[in-house]
Amino acid sequence: MKMRDRFWLWGQNAGSHHAAAGNKVWKLPGVNRMEPAEGADYMGIRNVCRVAMGGKPEPPFDIESEKLKHMKKVVWSAVGDSGTVRNNDDHSDLDEVLRQAKKFPNVVGAILDDFFFLHSINGKIARLSLGYVQMMRDTLHNFPDRPLELWVVYYKRTPDIPEVDEYLKLFDVITYWNMNSSAEIAELDDDIDRVIQRTKGKRRMAGCYLWNYAQGKPLTIPEVQALCEKYYEWILKGYTEGIIFCSNTLADLGLEAVEWARNWIKEVGDQDIT
Repeated sequence: MKMRDRFWLWGQNAGSHHAAAGNKVWKLPGVNRMEPAEGADYMGIRNVCRVAMGGKPEPPFDIESEKLKHMKKVVWSAVGDSGTVRNNDDHSDLDEVLRQAKKFPNVVGAILDDFFFLHSINGKIARLSLGYVQMMRDTLHNFPDRPLELWVVYYKRTPDIPEVDEYLKLFDVITYWNMNSSAEIAELDDDIDRVIQRTKGKRRMAGCYLWNYAQGKPLTIPEVQALCEKYYEWILKGYTEGIIFCSNTLADLGLEAVEWARNWIKEVGDQDIT
């Protein structure tokens, strides 16, 4: 296996980050026209998490899966971002993900984005009930063609409460993300220790933003270098399985952080790794 096989792109509709309500804070420059497949090819990445944002894409997903059929692995969102409200309250795109998996052999699982609430809402700490997530897991694991995986987004600020731990037990892959202010980059070692303690026996991925969404400004080259090198170290130590780069929505904006990451992927991607 090559190191490149451990890299994933967080793939969302072109322009979706610019169009999101959050862009008032994010302050992304320019115009994004690069789609997920194009972004993955540009970055030299073979695997894609294809995630709905702002409700798009809507089922059926066939056209988007067709664009990604040359990728090694694809994980489709069964729950898109928080703006994909059709996936709230025990509704999801699970049936459509299963249909894609039947049609496209490179679909290996489903991911739940923006899943946990940062604060309890009407007594709920997640967008779906525990029982519904259990059903999703069982359905994916028992998919007739091959077992499929259930992934989840887990933010640095996800509450450290027992109710969250009950959910985490149900997922196969935990993807860890922080918003990458300079202060948070300095806390990465402490963060991964905490995540490992909460997710024993689970596979983990590290999410790597290529823009400082928290502060609405570019990541510097030293910052993105620190992130990539730290996540590379985690892979070698077995703390995490891979890195998810976010995203094609930034790949054609002329950002220094994106170009540095692209060159770094090219530099380390063909290294052999067990």
